Amino acid sequence: MLSLRNHVTLIGNIGSSTKVTTFENGNKVARFSLASDKEFRANNGKMKINTEWHKIFAWGNMAQFIEMYAEKGKKVAIHGRLVTRTYLTQSGKKQNVTEVELRNIIGL
Repeated sequence: MLSLRNHVTLIGNIGSSTKVTTFENGNKVARFSLASDKEFRANNGKMKINTEWHKIFAWGNMAQFIEMYAEKGKKVAIHGRLVTRTYLTQSGKKQNVTEVELRNIIGL
């Protein structure tokens, strides 16, 4: 039986400063956004660019690496997996979010 795998590879620019959370046990999670561009031809024949924003997070040693070296605007290639989670907003409403759990990052 073929097992399905969850792999994501994106190339883009780090779009925000990294936000790092350190937990009581010393573990860290780092979060940032990544902007990837898609070029397309509009109806008028001119080329346009559409920017898509992706939420990225990393745990442990990768979070420490991101904390030290990730800079807003830096072009990177990332590899990870999609994770969808549900959380409650401040008003108590359930919200779903899909993010990329970072496994590897390469500066370009």
